[in-house]
Amino acid sequence: MWIQTVLPEQATGRLSAFYEASIRRAGRVFAIVRAMSPNPPVAEASMGLYVAVMKGPSPLARRQRELLAVVVSRANHCHY
Repeated sequence: MWIQTVLPEQATGRLSAFYEASIRRAGRVFAIVRAMSPNPPVAEASMGLYVAVMKGPSPLARRQRELLAVVVSRANHCHY
């Protein structure tokens, strides 16, 4: 089963705004973001969680949080 994603040039409305924010933030729309494109509220909630974890108050420094993300991604064989 494949997820039918919406390409940035096909996005409209709420998803288009979400993609535009992704491009401003990261320079492009990554596949993990496109995977959530069928459900923009889920994409927005996921990004909210990411921002809270990576940029919100924490006993860990931002550098430590980024390092943990890299280590976990590597352990899970994620290449993004």
